[in-house]
This record gives sequence, structure tokens and C-alpha cells, in this order.
Amino acid sequence: MFHLELPITDPTWIFFVVLSVILFAPMILERLRIPSIIGLIAAGVLIGPYGVHLLERDSSFEIFGKVGLLYIMFLAALEMNLQDVKKQKNQAIVYGLLSFTIPIAVGVTANHFALGYVLPAAVLMASMYAAHTLITYPTVMKMGISKIRSVNIAVGGTIVADTLTLILLAVVGGMYKEAPGTFSVWWLLGKVAILSGVIVGAFPWVARKFFRRYGDSVLQYIFVLALVFLGGGLMEFVGMEGILGAFLVGLVLNREIPPGGPLMSHIEFLGNALFIPYFLIGVGMIINVGAFADWNVVVVALVMIACGTGGKWLAAFVHQKLYGMQANERRVMFGLSSARAAATLAIVLVGYEIILPDGSHLLGDEVLNASMFLILASCIVSSIVTEDASKRIVLSGEANVQGVQRDNSDHILVALSNPKTVVPMTNIALMMRTPSATGALSAINVVLEDDEETMSQGQQSLEYAAKISAAANVKMQTHCRWSVNPVTGISHAAREVDATDILVGLHQKQRISDSFYGRFVEDLVPAVQQQVIIYRAVVPIYTVRRIHVVAPPKGQLDPGFRLWVHRVATLAQQICARLTIYGSRSTLAALRELWAEKKYAVEVDLQYYHGWDDFVSVASSMRSDHLIVFILAQKGTPWRHAYHNLVPEQLERYFSARSVMVIVPARAGAGTGTAELRAGMAIQQK
Repeated sequence: MFHLELPITDPTWIFFVVLSVILFAPMILERLRIPSIIGLIAAGVLIGPYGVHLLERDSSFEIFGKVGLLYIMFLAALEMNLQDVKKQKNQAIVYGLLSFTIPIAVGVTANHFALGYVLPAAVLMASMYAAHTLITYPTVMKMGISKIRSVNIAVGGTIVADTLTLILLAVVGGMYKEAPGTFSVWWLLGKVAILSGVIVGAFPWVARKFFRRYGDSVLQYIFVLALVFLGGGLMEFVGMEGILGAFLVGLVLNREIPPGGPLMSHIEFLGNALFIPYFLIGVGMIINVGAFADWNVVVVALVMIACGTGGKWLAAFVHQKLYGMQANERRVMFGLSSARAAATLAIVLVGYEIILPDGSHLLGDEVLNASMFLILASCIVSSIVTEDASKRIVLSGEANVQGVQRDNSDHILVALSNPKTVVPMTNIALMMRTPSATGALSAINVVLEDDEETMSQGQQSLEYAAKISAAANVKMQTHCRWSVNPVTGISHAAREVDATDILVGLHQKQRISDSFYGRFVEDLVPAVQQQVIIYRAVVPIYTVRRIHVVAPPKGQLDPGFRLWVHRVATLAQQICARLTIYGSRSTLAALRELWAEKKYAVEVDLQYYHGWDDFVSVASSMRSDHLIVFILAQKGTPWRHAYHNLVPEQLERYFSARSVMVIVPARAGAGTGTAELRAGMAIQQK
């Protein structure tokens, strides 16, 4: 008979429980509108020693937690646009100094005079208020504002504030741990400076040599991960915390790892899927909710939370006033710099391990427990503020979203899998392509079974598509590749050819249980950075006489707005079709401005639309030679609307006998070089 003993000690079941939490927590919390970071920490509290005690905080949480901690710092540095940080370096230094000195001053005063701690303990506790961890950085990445000024200032200020905090920790800890007269702060700074010089000078050179010789993405990933831990380990060896080394490695490898390449995808995927959630769950398992029964712990925790939160807010407020920044920029800086995790844990543990002559700890049990509540409260505040401020910035149009600029490319990648749809797919690509020398076309056929017959059929489809393009005096590149699944093959090909758009066909449902878009499209859209165009042809594209476009409310705020408008306008112009666009008043106003700017040679009818729950009025105006185009939005973006989930039902109900196109604009901050997408991102500044 099966008997379950708690806590679970079997490694297989431990890993299963953790993966289940990582899998289901975001799904549940998304419905409750709770940030996933808070949910994972709360889940750690629930399953940990101070909850139902389902799991013990064993060595696996220490190992994976340490990896996740270094991953957060490494990714934050790797995702930064160093050119933008350099432009804001003076402000970043000022903010870092403010973010360090104000919490220290407030904290020492409160700890020494209000709580009655001796000066060394008061200083050590105050250093917990000054340090912060960029736990909410994935939030600004998701919202596509990781390149804006306030984020760069906050990230640059992190380098200053955390470095000063870790030096302060080393100084206070060295005073007690080292033999009297042997500790020297200058010797510590010298070692850190020498090690930093080695990392800055040697790591990029070694990385370039390795990447040129070994192209395998798995080997490259293992190599990068080894450098991250080498940097962290060396920094700990000289007396500093490893997070500083991981952050520095991310900075020096920033230019060596392209943001849109496969290696970057591997780094982000494994970190966000496993290591970072593991770390957050482990943090929650440390928090003892029952400690709030002790009034001393409550008082200390409240003072620590007030000083830490108030000090960081005051630093952001002073910086905002000094440089005349917007209120939303202040909120983003405060949100990013108010979460505690890494350095706070290190500081409280160092203080707890210091034994005074009378046998007591420099930082006692009440500070140890209170610091866990500081971590929890700061993560909650940081998550809520960062997410709210990010949405405000995006929706207000303040965002200065800038992708990595490349050449002025315009490249459509056509995915061909069904020989029957080669002609309509190639033709629609030719019509949507910018009619210029820079407007390139590529086609790909992904082979899932490594046999000659399947490969031969795919090659024939590609050759036929190339012939159709050649007849229009357009050269099409063809790629027939084997892959474990079509999404992986297409996403890698899109990066290789620097595609700006991916054109795929809408599948034909074989069973009632099949989804409208199909499993392939549902997996492809979140996996790629490019604009995805889904197309089903009922009549040849050349015979279409009118195009109906349904644009989402506030769709003009999407950085991909100008690109999809350009594609639709080009298509209408090429096939000499009239164009009707339905949208909100603000979207239609933006379209009028864009039409006046680009001077598209196509007749457009802009109609105000408000019946987003049902499109029967649009369907009633369509004929058999019309094309319906729905513009959707990436999930998780502020311009994603509830009616987007109803589009499949509406298409099946009203447009089953019509040619259909669904466009999902490129991700915010995508590193594509098309002029229209770059212009769309730049328009966020206005």
C-alpha cells in the first residue's frame, strides 16, 4: 500500500512537486491577476517547512537557487543595450549613489535610535535596505520597455548600489571575522579591481574564439554558463558576492551574444523555465509566517520594510526631480530597485554568523526572521509597482522602445508544408513584399522524418515556389531542413535569414476537437519575434477586390502597428483593391496621420467600430471576392483585448467561405531591422 511521508525526500518526487508548482502557479495566478513572482514565493511558503511542510529546503534548492540568483543578474546585464546605458551613465551613477546613501542614512538612524541596535549591527541592517535584486526585470522585458531611459538608469544604478553594499558587507564582516589588524578595505578593493580587469579583458576574447570554432548551440550554452559561474566563483574567492561577478560577465558578453540568436533563446528559456522559478520558490521556503506571533519580530519587520521601501522611493523621487523625469519613469525605477533577495540574504546570514564576545549574534533571530518578511514584502511591492508602471508607460506612449538596429531589411519567410497551397502562399507573399530591391523572399519546408521521399517532396514544393517568384523577377531563397518539430525549424530559419515576417497557412480542421489555428500556429506565435501572418485562400489573391481590416482598440500603441499597416497597404496597392479599416477613434486618427505621411497610393475607407463582441455587421458587407484581415496582439500586452479570444469563433461563424488573414504583430522590442517596425518603436517616444 502506498504511504506518503512528509516531507518528501525522494529526489524524483521533489522535482515533480517543484515542476508542478512552476507549471500551474502562473496559470492560476494569471486568472487572479497576481504577478507570477509573488505567486512562486507564496508557493514556496506553502510547500516549505513553515507551511504544509511538503518539501524540505534541501541542497537542491540551494544549488538551483544559487543558479537562479546568478541567472537573474546575468540576464539583466545581457539584455541591456550598452549604448543606451552609456548615454545615461551619469544619471545611473547618481541614481546608484542616491539608492545607496539615502536608505543607509534612513536605516542607520532608525536601527540605532528607534530599535536600539549597536552601530555595527545598525549599519549592517541598513545595508539590507540599500541592496536590491532585479527580480522584476523579466516584467519590463515582457512589456518591451527594457531599453527605455528609466530602466537603463535603474539597471546601471544597480551596479553602483550593489557594489557599494557588498563592499560595506565585506568591511563590516571583515572587522569581526579577520584577525585584528589584518583586514584592509583597500586590499579588498584592489583584489576586486584586478579580478574585474581580468573578466573584462579575457572573457570576451575567449568567448569570441570559442564561438568562431564551435557552432553547436548546446556547447555554446554550456560554455557561457561556465563563464557565469567562473565569474561568480572568482568574485566570491576575493571576498565579494557572486552576483557581482555574474552581472559583470553579462556585461562583457553583451556584444558577443546576439539578442535574436538561438543562443540567447536557450539562455532565456532555461533560466525562466527552471532556475529562476526554483530560486523564487526557495526564497519562499525560508519565510516563517509563524514568526509574526512574536511582537519583537513584527516591530523589527515593519521598521525594516518602512525604511527599505521608503528609502528606495525617496531615492527615485529625488532623482526624478533632479533630472525632470516623468512620474511613470520614477515608478519604474522604484519598482526595479525595491526588491530584495540576493544581497539581503547574504547580509543577514553574515550578520547572524558573527558571534559577539558575550555569545550573542550580531544580528539576532528577530532580525533573521524579520529580513524574510522584508524580502517577501519588497518583492510584492516591486512586482506590483513595476507591472503597473510598465503598463502605464506603454499605454501612455512614453515608451522609447528600441530594438537592436540592423540593416534596413524587409524579408518575408514563407512556410510551405502542403503542396496544394504552394501557389496561393507564394502569390500572397509576392503581393505583400515591399516592391524594392531590399524586399526579399525566402521559403522553408521543414522535414520531420529523415527519409529521402519526404525530403524530395519538400524540395519539389520549394522549387515550384522559386519558379513562381522568378516569373515575377523576384529571387526566392529556399531552405529544406530537418528538425524535431516545425516550430524549431522555422524559428531558426527566421533568425538565419533575418526575416521580418513569417507567413504560414491556416490548417484545415480534421476533427471537431481541433483548434481553429492549429497546434502548429499556436506554438509558433509565442516562439518567434517576427510578425506572423496566417493566411487561408478561398479565391486567388489577384481576384480580391476589397480588403476589410479589423484593427484592435489602442492598436496604434503596438510597436508593430506601422509594419502591419505597411503590409496591408502594399497588398491592396499591388492587387488594386479597395481597403476598409475598422477601428477605434484613436486608432483611426493614427491611421490618417500615417497615410498622410507615407502617401500610400490606395483608396482607404476608415470606419469607426465599437461592436467588438460580434462582427456580423462586417460580415454583412463582405462578398465572395473580399478578404477579411484580423489584427491580433501578443498575449500579455496591454493592447490585447478579450475579443481576440473570440476571433476563431467569429471566423468560423461568419467568414468560413471567405479568404481570411490573421496578423499577429512582432513582439515589442523585437530585434528586427525593418524600417517600418523601427519607426513604429520610435513613435512611442512622441
